[in-house]
Amino acid sequence: MNQNQTGKQENLRPSKTAGWKQSAAVRWVLMLMFVLLFYFSLASHLVPETYDIEEGAVSEKDIKAPFQIKDEKATRQAEEDAAEKVDVIYSIVPLRNEMLVDQIFVRIEQLNLDDQVTLQNKIDIYRNEIPGRYSDYIDTFIKLNKGRGTYNDTLLEEMSLIAKEQQYTIPEETFYKMPNLTAETLTEMRDVARDIVRKLMVEQLREAETARTQVAELVNASSLSSRTSREIVQELARFSIMPNKFLDKAATDEAKVLAKQNTPPVVIKEGELIVKRGQTITPELYKLLVDSSLLQDKKNYWPQLGLLIMSLMFIVVIYAFLHQSGSINGIKPKYNNASLLMLWLIFLINIITIQIISLTQTDAAPYAGYLAPAALGTMLITLLLDMHLAMISSILFAIMGSIILNTGQHQIFDFQYGFVIIVVSFAAIFSIHRASQRSTILKAGIMVSMFGSLSVLTILLLSEQLERGPFIYSVAFAFASGLITAVLVIGLMPFFEITFGILSALKLVELSNPNHPLLRKLLTETPGTYHHSVMVGNLSEAAAEAIGADGLLCRVGSFYHDIGKTKRPNYFIENQSNIENPHDTIDPKLSKSIIVAHARDGVDMLKGHNIPKPIRDIAEQHHGTTSLKFFYYKAIKQAEEQGAEPAFTEDEFRYPGPKAQSKEAAVVGIADCVEAAVRSLRNPTVEQVEAMIHKIIKSRLDDNQYNECDLTLKELDKIAQSLKESVIGIFHSRIEYPEDVKTKERLT
Repeated sequence: MNQNQTGKQENLRPSKTAGWKQSAAVRWVLMLMFVLLFYFSLASHLVPETYDIEEGAVSEKDIKAPFQIKDEKATRQAEEDAAEKVDVIYSIVPLRNEMLVDQIFVRIEQLNLDDQVTLQNKIDIYRNEIPGRYSDYIDTFIKLNKGRGTYNDTLLEEMSLIAKEQQYTIPEETFYKMPNLTAETLTEMRDVARDIVRKLMVEQLREAETARTQVAELVNASSLSSRTSREIVQELARFSIMPNKFLDKAATDEAKVLAKQNTPPVVIKEGELIVKRGQTITPELYKLLVDSSLLQDKKNYWPQLGLLIMSLMFIVVIYAFLHQSGSINGIKPKYNNASLLMLWLIFLINIITIQIISLTQTDAAPYAGYLAPAALGTMLITLLLDMHLAMISSILFAIMGSIILNTGQHQIFDFQYGFVIIVVSFAAIFSIHRASQRSTILKAGIMVSMFGSLSVLTILLLSEQLERGPFIYSVAFAFASGLITAVLVIGLMPFFEITFGILSALKLVELSNPNHPLLRKLLTETPGTYHHSVMVGNLSEAAAEAIGADGLLCRVGSFYHDIGKTKRPNYFIENQSNIENPHDTIDPKLSKSIIVAHARDGVDMLKGHNIPKPIRDIAEQHHGTTSLKFFYYKAIKQAEEQGAEPAFTEDEFRYPGPKAQSKEAAVVGIADCVEAAVRSLRNPTVEQVEAMIHKIIKSRLDDNQYNECDLTLKELDKIAQSLKESVIGIFHSRIEYPEDVKTKERLT
């Protein structure tokens, strides 16, 4: 195969139909199954159940709250109760009544100094004017403060009403004593009156009479010596004292509104009974059921729509990854429908285990959710399918786990569990993606336990949930989860390997053990074939990895590909040590039958030992339908020597096939032919090795041996390059480099 052929980049399409594993219809059915799995596994947690019941009917079952529901009637009653418990608010209005005292004494002094006014007129003026100053003082205060925001209008009105109701009436005889007061006496009296009023008005007074009863004592204790002065000061001080603590209706109403607003809603918690079996549905209960969307005829479909969209988003993520990883529209994609079905089963099992653990959770012990073996699905996908698909799946598992294990009343997701699932899933992936022994699963389980415990510990410390009992249980459950995961993975691996014919890396490593009965038989009965198989394994593994195929499968398949030769070992040249070649004395057609039979015999032997189908396919397909040209030409030569026309065709000297159906079978077939060809050469050069490899590949390409597998010309070129490098490395001492050849030519 030359370089211009590799540049064409054409796919060699198979001629056979791919069957259900490549069927587009089956693939869409599987996608629908994923959507249904996601929807119904989360529906019980996100979509409330509805009931067919009417007002006035008797409930035939208990109806529990699917989520926290606000009880509107009970909430309104609780708000009213809270408002009733609010104490009446009284506000203090500092009236500075000493100013009223000043006004009265100033007026008395002015009037007493006026000689133009008669004594009787002065008495009449005092009698009429002084009582009015009380109301005027209140009205002036209201006018100055109204609309300024310091006091609300309702409070000012209440103040005016109460203060005027409690106005003190000055005795009539007091007015007759006022005209005789001198200016000096009035000044002394005013200072005493001011001090008494100021002192008494410091207290909070709802009733002015309380303070007025103390006036006489304070006046008697003052510096006033004149009895008349003390009597007048006593009456004017009592007159000037008024209440300063008033009912604030606006503030009280505001406090009641605030109390209602601050009253927590009365709720029916998730799982609590709304209606008991046998209970009559009252109008209040019916309204509660309607408001909670629990009746079928009043059903709210928004949650279903939201969950359906979420489920579709999940499958879009999976589909997009599979599309990028290997064209799912191709004939032989990396992930066929069998792989999708297995992925669906893994998701189902993982979700079921999480659901089971969620049943053990209670409000008092939500930490039981940490026991869920959430990394189970991730480990199975890593071992059976692909590490990168496991990473994508772990994100979906974390989202679903945070819904299923959520015990919160006001949230859809509990990302405490989601965080733990992400951590343990990635710990599992990196611990097991190169597993070569079953014991590696247990080691990975221990890693999951350690990282799960560490992540739970982190959450508890960050949230300061340090209560001893829950703290210990949470960490212990997380640790136990990893061990449970390892046990389940070890138990489920054989099921998937047998059911889907999956050859995991663990199974392949087990089959490569030389102590396997078939390999031991190959080694003891056909040592030449055994050595040849080992060499083919080395060559094919490197070539397969060069094109992204399964190198380990090629290696192990190579070990078993010629197992059929153990039935007639002496008829194969690698086992003919110190004996004559029996083909020299038998008919070429019989030789052909013996040679081609080793592929069929090998498949029968592999079936008898329950060797997985991918390895049987390699044994059956590694020769394809290639021609045994040596025996064909030998038969023609015999016919010519006998002077007869050949009664056969070249097709009768071909292997029965089938042709290689996978890249791995094709690679093993090429490596098998290359190893045998190079071994037959004496002192081969690099140029000879390269030419022989290209000749073998081109011969098979021209013979249409790759028409039924998805090898490209570019990949065939990579295979040729890898085989050349491997052959040079393996047969280094036998292969002559160009410099060595030139040296020999000069010497000769």
